[in-house]
Amino acid sequence: MYETIVYAVSERVARITLNRPETRNALSDRMTDELLDAFERAKADDGVRVIVLTGAGDRAFCAGADLGGLGRAQADGRSVADAGAIRESAPYRLFTAFPKLGKPIIARLAGHAVAGGLGLAASCDLVIAADDVKLATPEVDVGLWPMMIMAVINRNVAPKHAFKLYYTGARITAAEGRDIGLVTEVVPRADLDARVDELARTIAAKSPLGLRRGRDAFFATEGLPLDDQVAHLLGELVALAATDDAKEGITAFLENRTPDFQGR
Repeated sequence: MYETIVYAVSERVARITLNRPETRNALSDRMTDELLDAFERAKADDGVRVIVLTGAGDRAFCAGADLGGLGRAQADGRSVADAGAIRESAPYRLFTAFPKLGKPIIARLAGHAVAGGLGLAASCDLVIAADDVKLATPEVDVGLWPMMIMAVINRNVAPKHAFKLYYTGARITAAEGRDIGLVTEVVPRADLDARVDELARTIAAKSPLGLRRGRDAFFATEGLPLDDQVAHLLGELVALAATDDAKEGITAFLENRTPDFQGR
């Protein structure tokens, strides 16, 4: 069904694989459209509780935007200079889709994540990387700047570290990425799949309703004043406490058994 990605579901986990290894999984408009379709598919599937995003091969998770495609667009005179076109553009639709997923998403980095590829990884809730992976924002080397992905990276990284990435374009190790907030865990390459699978299974066993409402509340309260955050989150807590999943979770805890969450 897809040309540039692979979509598969197993044990309540949807795995989405960027599948253009010949271009180091560079993002094209076609890939973006297919990613967005896969996100909606996973979001609508009650049998999916966690999403894993990865790239084909071990050379690159994603090398960012297809610069050849960007050059062709410039040659054709196409532009996203006006506000309406910006909101219809592939990068805008992709990077604003993550907070609306309604389900946890884990980035599995078996290859390097650079430019827009790093923004793609940073957009995920958790990032698990092999220990030999490198990360970079090299846009400055070709006279550009990581404009789009700053919106994501700046939510994860303190300004001094962010500016060093942006100004130098230098590659950093996965461990350095973890130290500045871009990566959740770094594991030996041989352990990458086992750790991602373990983490996905652990999260998938939780209440899907609790995960969705909690994740939505996280993004809904970003940047709000403290009193507005507390008011919103208290309302969400009251609503969650009245659900069947919360009742099942509390009952299972008191009965010393594993809860059977149904997402209600």
